[in-house]
Amino acid sequence: MLPSAFAQPVLYDDNLIIEVYASEIGWGYTTMTFVGDDILLVEKLGNVKLIRDGVIQRDPVLQIDVNPIRESGLLGITSVGSTVYLYFTEINSEKEQLGNRIYKYDWNGEKLVNPVLIKELPSNEYHNSGAMVTGLDGQVYAVVGDTGKYGPLQNQPLEKLYPPGTKDYMDTSVILRVDPEGPYHAMGIRNSFGLAIDPVNGNLWDTENGDDDFDEINLIQDKFNSGWETIMGPATQLEIASLPVYEDYQYADPKFSWQKVVAPAAISFGNFKETRDYDNSIFVGDCNNGHLYKFQLNQSRDGFVFSNPDLQDNLVNENDSTDEIMLGTGFRCITDIERGPDGFLYLVSHGESVIYRILPIAAAEKSLETEVIASESEEIQSEITTSVEGGGCLIATATYGSELAPQVQLLREIRDNQLLNTESGIQFMKTFNDFYYTFSPTIADYERENPVFKEAVKLAITPMISTLSLMENANSESEVLSIGISLIILNLGMYLGVPAVVIVGIKKRF
Repeated sequence: MLPSAFAQPVLYDDNLIIEVYASEIGWGYTTMTFVGDDILLVEKLGNVKLIRDGVIQRDPVLQIDVNPIRESGLLGITSVGSTVYLYFTEINSEKEQLGNRIYKYDWNGEKLVNPVLIKELPSNEYHNSGAMVTGLDGQVYAVVGDTGKYGPLQNQPLEKLYPPGTKDYMDTSVILRVDPEGPYHAMGIRNSFGLAIDPVNGNLWDTENGDDDFDEINLIQDKFNSGWETIMGPATQLEIASLPVYEDYQYADPKFSWQKVVAPAAISFGNFKETRDYDNSIFVGDCNNGHLYKFQLNQSRDGFVFSNPDLQDNLVNENDSTDEIMLGTGFRCITDIERGPDGFLYLVSHGESVIYRILPIAAAEKSLETEVIASESEEIQSEITTSVEGGGCLIATATYGSELAPQVQLLREIRDNQLLNTESGIQFMKTFNDFYYTFSPTIADYERENPVFKEAVKLAITPMISTLSLMENANSESEVLSIGISLIILNLGMYLGVPAVVIVGIKKRF
């Protein structure tokens, strides 16, 4: 595989950092939604995968038969609580295209179940759009492109309907109220891959892809007319005057445009918990360049403010500087940006098989401090545990051949259940381990190399282990002390006293 030119994304804001949240997710994943702390990630080919704690699960939580050709396939997802909505180009068992469909499912924590068809839509191999979003009030929206049809919803008179004689020109170039269903929220949209809800006032925003020029960012007020197919980018008065009237939908210029197309797709709002510096920011990702942009909202949150005079006309002309709005680059194709329950931004990089996470440096530093404290705590705890418990019954394990041997288990149970539950037992284990681990590794290693020596050690320690079983009767501090002292005296007598008496008796004979 050839190395990607976009393999190392960078941010130009020192107060934000980027990290890989999920890697090797596979090719073709484009958009996602959060259900609790989990991510449901959709693949254009028809799979929905679960990402839990940054790891993509092997088996899909749902598989759908779709037509994935060109701009068709599994295209959109959003959720309301445990209800999940999917937008896809459905096919039947004979692989015949049925059209674009919106279904809702129940999420049971492991699978998407109980599908319910709630909307049938026209389709084509291109301009199906499919982005979905949920409003602050629980309203579900979906955007549909023109699907190659020109009629009233594309600002053309009905007598100029194209293709001539087509019957499914409605529900195209629109933002739908999906659930609950209602009138079109907007019309005149050529093709869109991004919807976002302002977390402050609930306003809906979109990105819209132009034809040969003029991509857009729009504020989608109710009854909004985006102008396609007559207008893309800022309109002249003559163009506005030429728009045919469709009900009470009103045209408004885009809030920002690129004269040279960049294919903006993903769009989301900042709302970090650790800093308020990005509360008035909109983040947009493009697909042609792998750029991530940041736009500053005005006080009324219905447009942008710029310090660069080149951008104050809300338009990037071909030679204008974009440094002010350029937040990062190297993302290849950003197809979705979602704000997680932690307040961080999650980016799908189509083609890089990665989900990135953007977070404030303050959050990263706090997380690092937590990790350091946890690591130090674990290290201290490990030192205490090692000091008290030691590394295991090395000699007994080597002698009886396994940590699961009954004799070894007996020693562990006495240590854990009797000695370490009393202050005197803890002090004894500390003193014993300081002495025991000065020689036990050497003896254990020699046992493994010398079977004769191993059998000798077994003969020597088996009586001692048998006596130690008496410690199982110690259930209090005083009992541990009394039985422990008795066993020490017993074993000293057995291992030192008896041999001494025998030696003295032998000497007397001779």
